[in-house]
Order: sequence, then C-alpha cells, then structure tokens
Amino acid sequence: MTAIGGRQEPERSGAIAPALAVGGARAAGPSVLRVAGSLVEIACPPTVAMHDLVLLGSLGLPGEVVAIQGDTASVQAYEYTGGLAPGHPARPQGRPLTVRLGPELLGGVFDGLLRPLAGAGDRLSTSGSGTAETAAWSFTPRLAQGERAAPGAVLGDIGARVPLRLLVPPGLSGEVTRIASAGTYAADVPLAVVGGVDVRMAQSWPVRRPRPVARRLPADAPLNTGQRAVDLLFPVARGSTVAVPGGFGTGKTMLLQQIAKWCDADVIVYVGCGERGNEMADVIEELAELADPRTGGRLAERTVTIANTSNMPMMAREASVHTGATVAEYFRDMGLDVVLIADSTSRWAEALREFASRMGELPAEEGYPASLASRLAAFYERAAAVRTLGGGTGSVTVIGAVSPPGGDRTEPVTAHTERFVRCLWSLDRDLAYARHYPAVSWSQSFSRDAAMLSDAHARTGDPEWSERRGRVARQLAEADRLAGLVELVGVTALPPRERITVLAGRLLREAAIQQNALSPADAFSSPAKTAALVDAVLAVIDRCLQAVDAGTRAEVVEAADFGPLLRAREAAGPAETEPVTAARDTVLARLGETV
Repeated sequence: MTAIGGRQEPERSGAIAPALAVGGARAAGPSVLRVAGSLVEIACPPTVAMHDLVLLGSLGLPGEVVAIQGDTASVQAYEYTGGLAPGHPARPQGRPLTVRLGPELLGGVFDGLLRPLAGAGDRLSTSGSGTAETAAWSFTPRLAQGERAAPGAVLGDIGARVPLRLLVPPGLSGEVTRIASAGTYAADVPLAVVGGVDVRMAQSWPVRRPRPVARRLPADAPLNTGQRAVDLLFPVARGSTVAVPGGFGTGKTMLLQQIAKWCDADVIVYVGCGERGNEMADVIEELAELADPRTGGRLAERTVTIANTSNMPMMAREASVHTGATVAEYFRDMGLDVVLIADSTSRWAEALREFASRMGELPAEEGYPASLASRLAAFYERAAAVRTLGGGTGSVTVIGAVSPPGGDRTEPVTAHTERFVRCLWSLDRDLAYARHYPAVSWSQSFSRDAAMLSDAHARTGDPEWSERRGRVARQLAEADRLAGLVELVGVTALPPRERITVLAGRLLREAAIQQNALSPADAFSSPAKTAALVDAVLAVIDRCLQAVDAGTRAEVVEAADFGPLLRAREAAGPAETEPVTAARDTVLARLGETV
C-alpha cells in the first residue's frame, strides 16, 4: 500500500499535493515569514489563537499554531513543506484541527488527520474520500416532527453492520421541525432540522476536545479479550486503561492484533502510531480477511484503522492518538463499547520530544518535555464508561503499547504511563524467546480492576472466578521462587511438595496460560474454556499433592503422562469444554494407576 509504506518524501495531501513554486508574490493578507523544516512562522492577525488550524501556501498545507509572539505565530505543519517559501499566503481557519465523523469511518483506513488512505496513492484529500461522497446508508426515524429533542437524543437508526444512530449534536436542542422518512441517504444529506439547525449523519469535532457526556460510570463490566493470560490473571474492565510495555521482539503488536480480532467490543479503533509501514499493511490485510464471529461479516467492517507510520510527518503522528480518541468517543456516544488500541505511545512521545526540541523548550528527563506526564494523563483520561447525553451507556477502553528502549522500564514514558493506567500487561523477554505466547509476565504485571470484576463474574454465574485467579497467581509465584533454587541445587534436592509445586508451575504455564495465536482452536479462548482448562490443571495438581502426601515418591508423580492435559487447549475448540473435561479425567485416571 503506497500510502502506508511508500516514500518518505514528499508527504502530500490532495489540497496538499505538488510542491509549490518558490518565489511567488507576497500575499496581501497573513503570509509566511520563515520556513524551517516543518516549523513555519507567519504574520497573523490578533484573532489567531493557540491550536488554530492554518492553511499554508496556495495549496493549503495544514498546520497548527503552537506559539504566538506579538503579530507573529509559529505554525507546525502537518505535511512536508517542500516548495513553501516566505511571502506565500497563510490562511487561519479560526478553529482547531477538526475531523469528519460519520458511518463511512467503519472499515476505512485513514492517516493521522483522518484523511482516507485507501486508494489514495501518493496524494490525499482533506475533504473526505470518494466512497464517503457516493455511499449511502439506510435511515429509520425514531422521533416525529413536532417533538422536542435534547442534546444526544436519538433521531433515528442508521443501517450498518454495527447498530449506528443519528444523534442530536452536543450543544443543540429544540423542536424537530423536519425529519426524513425511512430510506437510503448519503452522509451529507440533512436528515432532520432541530432548533433550526440541519442534522446530518456526518459531523465534525475538534480532536483535542473530549466529547461531553452526562456522567462517568464505574467500570465494572469485564472486557473479554479471548487471551487467557489476560482474562484470568490481569483482566480489564470496559472503560478502563491498559499499558503493554515490552522490548523489541516480545510480541506487543501480535498481542494487540489478537485483542483487536477477538475482544467483545462493538467497534475497534486501531491507531498505528509511528509503526513500520509493512506491519500496518499486515494488520490491514489480516483485518480484511478475518471473518467476524459477532456479525458474520468481515472484522474490518467494524474497525477504524488510523495508519500514521514512521515515515509520515511528526506532527500528524502527535495528532493521531487524539484523532483515534475522538473517533472512539463518537461511537461511544451511540451506546457502543469501543476499544482504542494505540501502537505505540512511545513513538507518540518521541514526536512530542521532537516537537519540543524544535520549539526550543527546556528538556526534562531524557529530552522529553516537562509536560509529558500531563499529556499521557490527558490521553488515558479519555477512556471511560459513561452515561451518554441521550441516556444510554457506552464505553471507551484504551490499550496503549509502550516500547521502552532496551527494555528499560524506568525510562520516562513507561514510568509515567504506569502511574495512570488501571492495568499493566508487561511482556517478558525470556518468555518471548522461549516461544511462550502471550509473553505476559505474571510477576511484573497488575490489574487494579480485578477486585471489582470479581463481583461482576459472580453476578454472571462464575462465583469461583476470584478464588481461581488467586490460586493460579499463588502457584506461579511460588514456582518462580523455587526456580532459583532449582538452578542452584537441582530439582531432586527439593522436598516432595516443592517438587510438585515446580511441576504445577509448568503445567499451568503450558496447559492453561500459553496460547497458540496461529491455531484456529486456540487463538481465542472463551471464558468457559479458560475456566475449564484452569480447573482441570488445578484438579491434577491437587491429585499430585495428595499422592506425595500419601508417601508416593515425587519422581514417580513427575514421570506420569500429562500429555492429554497439555494438548487439551488445542484439542478443544474456542468455546468447547468437554474435551478439556475428558483430558482431565484421563490424566487423573493415569495418576490413580501410577500412584
């Protein structure tokens, strides 16, 4: 895909495309004074404010006001500025960076400013894609003419794979003086008039301004990811926040892709922030090919992909995570559960560092700006379970990858992120190199949602979830403690119960926690299958402990055939429990014969 992994320069956009001719006549109004790479100084009127959008040159390269000194403003361009010269026009727009939100986002691939990439080649358009202009969606009204509508009220339903709704925009209320009849309409066609204002499917919203809600709700419903290491040990609630730190080669992107494919959210917003173009191309190709078990269509049909790769402009990379959050909030306001995946926030922080350096800000830790912590907090703060303005409920769950250089978790981005997130899925290099997937470290990860989610599991018919999780965590911790002794003195020097504890750690890792992301049977694990696998392993461990307590030698127990238990996770389908139960019974019977 040329628009994703193509040339680094020039990066252009339809209104932004070919390089300008140098030495044009000086503009009569606001104009460019100086160009230093992507940083442009302009002469501006006093009405210009911070973060205002400015179009530079005759082709309108977009940029954002980042500093104002007297009648001079510094603008950070979102695009390659080759050909831009002093004297060229600068047109302040009187508004911040704003993106178009509409049903055409589902299934689309966009850059960091939400401009469509699919089919764009080397050139983009700031006004939307041809698909958005020609596509149409069915509309069924809910309100009638003459009724009053408050902000966020549902005017009608929009037909799509995901149940979308036409909402009264925030800040607008009044009488419905006109509403379209049931039919098929383009996104830009006015479907209703509320308080004298046209309401369309397509809306605009500033990316740095969170969309308003009635109130925030406690995040007390689990988000099932289908990954046993996560759902069992470090669960996340809908509307919560997660950080996934890990060094190069530990499987961050693979884990995030699996969560995007299998989690039980209504909409996925995947932000590839500063990642390699070939990785983003693989993600897009896989999403397009994967069947969606929730809708029966393709997974891409309920996914919004924002691809701002490492060869795209720095300022667009900085904006991409805010763009993703705005898209997620747009669908959240319709009463949907949304998962926002940012891969990776470290590349976003590097864009902040580069921007601060160009602006001459005093550097803080490792050259990052002093505002790094507050910027990270503001991003993760946009995750929430909420009561929408229309009275429904929705959520945005934010999952951000962190790529600490050399795996150093004390570096600023990782250290600050750990302060603001509710869950940490730390990836372990040794587990990854041992081909243990997912390589989530049970000793360096945490979940602050676990206590609240235990009540939710009890309400939904699994009251033993908390006890099961606690026992697995204790067994793994004890096995890790004994691993150091085993390396020094060997396992045969341990007492019998400690030897069974070491065995228990291996069985839990290989039979219950580990998964095969390439196996149709094991890439996804339902809550029922996860519970069955863990209960089966714990039952076998209990039988082994009973045997050594009764006088059976530990080496006899260790020599038993645990193969059926180890193979059960791939022998059983994603939601099957009977093969797991059969494997457990087989192993217990063999233990009974052996000991």
